[in-house]
Amino acid sequence: MATIALDAMGGDFGPEVVIPAAVKAVKKHKKLHIILVGDESRLRDCARQHKINLDKHFEIQHASQVVEMHDDPRHAVRKKKDSSMRVAIDMVKQQRAQAVVSAGNTGALMATAKFVLKTLPGIDRPAICTTIPSYGGHTHMLDLGANVDSSAEHLFQFAVMGSVLAEAVDNTHKPKVGLLNIGSEDSKGNAQVKTAHKLLQTGLQQGYFNYIGFVEGDDIYSDKVDVVVCDGFVGNVSLKTMEGVAKMISNMMRDEFRRTTLSRLSGLIAMPVLKRFKKRVDPRMYNGASMLGLTGIVIKSHGGADVLSYSNAIDIAVLEVEKSVPDHIRECMAPDSDRSLSANI
Repeated sequence: MATIALDAMGGDFGPEVVIPAAVKAVKKHKKLHIILVGDESRLRDCARQHKINLDKHFEIQHASQVVEMHDDPRHAVRKKKDSSMRVAIDMVKQQRAQAVVSAGNTGALMATAKFVLKTLPGIDRPAICTTIPSYGGHTHMLDLGANVDSSAEHLFQFAVMGSVLAEAVDNTHKPKVGLLNIGSEDSKGNAQVKTAHKLLQTGLQQGYFNYIGFVEGDDIYSDKVDVVVCDGFVGNVSLKTMEGVAKMISNMMRDEFRRTTLSRLSGLIAMPVLKRFKKRVDPRMYNGASMLGLTGIVIKSHGGADVLSYSNAIDIAVLEVEKSVPDHIRECMAPDSDRSLSANI
């Protein structure tokens, strides 16, 4: 049985989304146990309003504070020790839960999780990893904002973690790992990327991962690569750009299909194709970013997630529990004289 702690007060909608999403998740995962962390009276009121029976699959853990979206991460760590976010993470530390899901403040979640859970041996910094829809199914991409000044050594660690995640959750043997750059030639890129490239080539030789070299932005959506590695600054800008382009295309298509009577008729004819396309690229199905490199499993949901989106984040948490992702990363980064990283830096 997997036990997942949910920061029920986090995000734009709090328990109004978290509780129905949790119900959806337990219907899908029959052995799932959910701990709803937050203001107990508000959680029970919300359940009654939605006519939800919190049965044996659920328990409530009261927390008196809430981390707001505008809170400084340091303030959240120091001053909000009884927040729903902190209590949920503490439950993973105490082994009362195997994973935590939160839609709350990203910076506060990362800072609190790193403070409470600590990083795995051999990992200097956690990284945020999510899946991006691609022609081949999806691509794992990291880091997406946890680290804006990553060194070559950090990028190496990201590559290890991304490869382990892809192999575990996708059952992909030797997933293809690429380093995001402005070109595929060895001469392209800044000093950081060039140094990381050499380090990743060494990692390939030592059997850490299946490194295929530099990849460019358009490769993210192809079937050429399974894991794309970059620093958090580039990754976050790339992710927000993707989201913006997707919204623009959706809005422009909607405008064109409404422009004339003939356009509306064409839209009706094309509707089955458009629905299938929307399902393939629906961002709600890709909600749930993994904070890799920690001793426990922490999943970040989008703050504005709806019920379907949030339930998908819970699904990711369950899958990572089943696949023991942190344990696999720990094993891969264990000291090994035959694969000494420090000797090659």
